[in-house]
Amino acid sequence: MHFLIIARDGTDEKAPERRLAHRQRHFASITRLRDEGRALYGAALVDEKGTMEGSALIMDFGTKEELDQYLENEPYVTGGVWQDIEVRPCRVPELFLSVNPGCCMRQN
Repeated sequence: MHFLIIARDGTDEKAPERRLAHRQRHFASITRLRDEGRALYGAALVDEKGTMEGSALIMDFGTKEELDQYLENEPYVTGGVWQDIEVRPCRVPELFLSVNPGCCMRQN
């Protein structure tokens, strides 16, 4: 099942510092999930100046509970980077899955 995650960073003055402090662990986690076929796409959300202020991810998990388990351990969550997280089920068409051939190759 595909999920769209829109996660917004905190807006306090320490928010960019927290993002930077946890970025390496976040990338390691997402790289592992990408290699497993769970992380399909990701992007930083930026303001008009290009400053990162959140993330957008399309993930593939068998259930919402599996996604919730990932989020409980996501470095940007445990590190207090993401302050507002919206999760929506979505359907990624085959047309776009073929653009990223390494994704969705796992067995559920």
